[in-house]
Amino acid sequence: MTAASRTSAASRFPLRMAQRRTELENHSSLVTLYGEFTLVAGNRKLRCAVSLTERDLVVQRLASAAPVGRNKPAVFSLRDCVGCRAHGAEDSPADPAAYLTAYFYPLRRRWVSSGVSRQRVEQCFRLSALQEPRANLEEAEKWARAVRERSARQQRSRDGVLLSDLSCPCRMMLLVNPQSGKGQALTLYNNHIQRMLNEAGVIHTLVITERQNHAREMVREADLSQWDALIIMSGDGLLFEVVNGLLERPDWEEAIRTPLGILPGGSGNALAASIHHYSGASPVTNEELLISCGFLLCKGLVSPMDLVSVHLSSSPRLFSFLSLAWGFVADVDIESEKYRHFGAARFTVGTLVRLVSLRVYKGRLAYLPAPKDHNRQEGLRTVTVRCNNHPSTESSHSGQNSFDNTCHSNNSIKVRRTETTPSQSATKALPGPLDSLLPPLDQPLSSDWVVVPEEDFVLVLAMYQSHLAEDLFAAPDAALTDNTIHLFYVKAGISCTALLRLFLAMEKGAHLATNCQHLVHTKVRALRLEPYSPKGIITVDGEVVEYGPVQAEVHRGLSRLVTG
Repeated sequence: MTAASRTSAASRFPLRMAQRRTELENHSSLVTLYGEFTLVAGNRKLRCAVSLTERDLVVQRLASAAPVGRNKPAVFSLRDCVGCRAHGAEDSPADPAAYLTAYFYPLRRRWVSSGVSRQRVEQCFRLSALQEPRANLEEAEKWARAVRERSARQQRSRDGVLLSDLSCPCRMMLLVNPQSGKGQALTLYNNHIQRMLNEAGVIHTLVITERQNHAREMVREADLSQWDALIIMSGDGLLFEVVNGLLERPDWEEAIRTPLGILPGGSGNALAASIHHYSGASPVTNEELLISCGFLLCKGLVSPMDLVSVHLSSSPRLFSFLSLAWGFVADVDIESEKYRHFGAARFTVGTLVRLVSLRVYKGRLAYLPAPKDHNRQEGLRTVTVRCNNHPSTESSHSGQNSFDNTCHSNNSIKVRRTETTPSQSATKALPGPLDSLLPPLDQPLSSDWVVVPEEDFVLVLAMYQSHLAEDLFAAPDAALTDNTIHLFYVKAGISCTALLRLFLAMEKGAHLATNCQHLVHTKVRALRLEPYSPKGIITVDGEVVEYGPVQAEVHRGLSRLVTG
């Protein structure tokens, strides 16, 4: 090449670069950073124009043989980015170049079946424009900071508090039950979660539980100032232990504000499926659900979550985040333990076995209805929370107790409220919040409670999350903090075939549209169940509790959950 041609080429280079930048700006708004780097994809190295906007990372291959504008750029939403880092050459210390690696988990169509799921995409760029290795690394670090900051800003546009706002870097205790589900929780952590947390820059300590109530004892005594979040990788039972351990502490009011997280590693994984549903994504199961929940955990958005206090005859008060069940659902949950090696399929097997010999239970059910407009009457107010001296905002509730009793089932006795003075719970001296709606179990209910006239039941189920299992969309209207217990009961007289149809419809949340005359659903604030049958099973969050009279009350926004 002659000197003249070299000069001509050099003069054209800024023009081509400006043309490429203009083209990228046409695909995304307000480019804040632009550079031309080498995309490292396995053994392939491609020269690319990279542009960063407030919402996207845009990558366009530079093809010297093709006119500018011919190649369609790849656009990666920063909402799908869990982390970005700058680093040197990991296999060649003498390489003066720096590397920029961004990690995305976008929703993409599955290869085999229909639908979409989150799939990992890594974008690694080599920066070598400058002669000094330090200068290249500083440029890569500038890009990495910008990507992380803009990704966090995308999250701040949603309601909630970011873990990164509470503490940076974020420190998590990750509790894993190696025996949950098929016994693969630790393997799933090693194959997926460890890498995802590292990509997100989350510092975490792995704790493997050794026995029942190990987690409960640990969080009851732990120095929680060391941790910004407690994450559970197991079924729902381990989170039940953690919630109750926190509320048994003398400093329970502060302890229960510690953000909690759930990663599906058990059989039911109901809360994990609910969180995935609340994110607006289409249904997934198994490892796809794990990837989704891992992604939401890395995004770090913290939201308030209701808890329900549960009173038993002679046992200490419990706190529940998921469900209270008596009859068919509780029987299947516990009796299917023998099929645990089937994973989530154990519930299908247990359901079929129990349908062959359907049981009817006698008892008395009463509830305190939730008014249709109770969310507006008990409006959220903004308060300031501080974690490691980082101020932020979140939702809290004001404990108003006056409402118009207008919501009731079609088959219930409705009584008008005549007074607004709340009854006092018998457990007010114990740790945990005061139960203002519940009288002691041995005392009669006030006149504003509704008593169900039927006394023969196939099942009674109180839900406060959307899912009862990965594939059981039991309470489609449920939300994390709606101050509501969704009460379902099935009256005696239903056939095995009709009950099976109900549960098949529940997979898509369509059971309430079946118009089954034996199924009743109502929204309540509190309930009381008094079994008359001498034998039976009652479960709270899938755990067997004392059989006998039980009552429960919802507490709005008592805990906090990482929801992404």
